[in-house]
Amino acid sequence: AFAKVAVNESTAEWLAVEHVVYSQVEGSFLPRFLGYDDAEPALLLLEDLSEAHWPPPWPHGSVAAVLGALETIAATWPPHGVPSTEIYREELSEGWALVEQDPGPFLSFELCSREWLADALPTLLEAARAAPIEGESLLHFDVRSDNIALQGDRAVLVDWNWACIGNPLLDRATWAPSLHVEGGPSPEELVPECPPGFPAMLAGFWALRVGLPPPEGAAPGLRDLQLAQLGVVLPWAVRALDLPPLG
Repeated sequence: AFAKVAVNESTAEWLAVEHVVYSQVEGSFLPRFLGYDDAEPALLLLEDLSEAHWPPPWPHGSVAAVLGALETIAATWPPHGVPSTEIYREELSEGWALVEQDPGPFLSFELCSREWLADALPTLLEAARAAPIEGESLLHFDVRSDNIALQGDRAVLVDWNWACIGNPLLDRATWAPSLHVEGGPSPEELVPECPPGFPAMLAGFWALRVGLPPPEGAAPGLRDLQLAQLGVVLPWAVRALDLPPLG
């Protein structure tokens, strides 16, 4: 068994959300649920996946396995108690508005010029705010390699504390930048039907954060990983919105 033990109030809340999913949903995309105790400290027991392959690298067929798992997740009836993506709309869509108020941290990485940003901001912000995140599908909403275990042709997703209900394209769109950083396909190849508001929204989300101090308890290298993703998603937004080349 694999034991997840809460270390503070936030992680206890995350385990409670995961329990909502594990106690009501079954599928090949989930580790086996073994038990949950909400007494302090909260404890969640799951199938031990330590012998699985944890990418990267991504073996042949593994990206397709994850895409298949995401399709199955999106077709799964959402469990009672999982929130809508609407509760995250402001946090997701207002990144560029906050960058506009204080562009210095973002501009310090020299991904674009101050002039380019000033010209592009209205388009980026409008697109981010119009991103169609709403929907009726179950989402994992934190798809990335350290949350994916590969067992043969089976892709298992762990860490369901951000599970929500929304547009199923979001899981692929949010995964695309980190997958490309790890040698995967371009975002357009992974999500060819992606609304242009999604890369605009994701670029604003990362642009706001990469220049800030990492949150307390964050994993080492968090901001470096976010910067690498921003280096993928910002050009993706430029292409999707037909903006002038970054400069």
